[in-house]
Amino acid sequence: MFTLTQARAFIAVAEELHFGHAADRLHMTQPPLSRQIQKLEKSLGLKLLLRHPRGVSLTAAGEAFLLECRQLVAQAEQAPRRARLIASGQVGVVRLGYTAASAYRVLGSLLTQIKEAFPGITVELHEMVSARQLESLRSGSIDMGLTRPPFHLEGVESNMVLTESLIVAVPSKHPLAVRGQPIPPEELQGEQILMYSHGQARYFHDLVVGLIDVRPEKVSHTASQVLTLVALSAAGHGLSLVPESAGQLSIPGVTFLPLRNAPSDLVQLHATWLSSSTNPALHKVAGLLQEISL
Repeated sequence: MFTLTQARAFIAVAEELHFGHAADRLHMTQPPLSRQIQKLEKSLGLKLLLRHPRGVSLTAAGEAFLLECRQLVAQAEQAPRRARLIASGQVGVVRLGYTAASAYRVLGSLLTQIKEAFPGITVELHEMVSARQLESLRSGSIDMGLTRPPFHLEGVESNMVLTESLIVAVPSKHPLAVRGQPIPPEELQGEQILMYSHGQARYFHDLVVGLIDVRPEKVSHTASQVLTLVALSAAGHGLSLVPESAGQLSIPGVTFLPLRNAPSDLVQLHATWLSSSTNPALHKVAGLLQEISL
């Protein structure tokens, strides 16, 4: 085993190729420097230097060891600075859970603004439904979620990042798509509807039920993901109500139309995190969300 002091001493000798010059560089006398190098060679069981009357040269082992010593010393010198940056939140990792639908409009913009504000913070992405995000916050497997309400978890802090309306995804050959007008909710009662799963997409399920009279015999299929419902609408399996941001999807065969009188802030998306988290980078990102617009 060798010390950082020995590594620095060896680097000086290896770069100066002269014990006297290296001693001057290290602000010490030559004899103790020579003893340090001798102890180093003895502890390693290697000959690192070849002594000559007017200086030294490196052995092959010495050249290889010099590269390692430089890396070791550089890491040792960087470690305190990196620790301070991590403690301040300037450097770190934030594990972010997000719903598939949040990726259409919010996720890309959020990542861009985090990168611009805190280039030393790495964001790890984990796609999962809102209920699983809350479980993952509690277990500590993610630091923050882009989550749909409600939040039945003690100690959760949240910040609204997006509100939007529901729109109607209509097969492009459907008469309503051809008409191209906002659709009154009552017109959907006689149509085949693609519905959200009550168990896995409870939030959107309840929003739809609150807007239209969903008759069980008119539900053609249920699914948990917005993208699935849009794809099924494009394939002609029925109409679906989806977040306004889903209108950015370029899927052939589907037309997006407004739902008449649907509130513009009906659909909510929140950033959620535990107030008890000890991750400084998380709190930097949470503070950023208070200042930016997505």
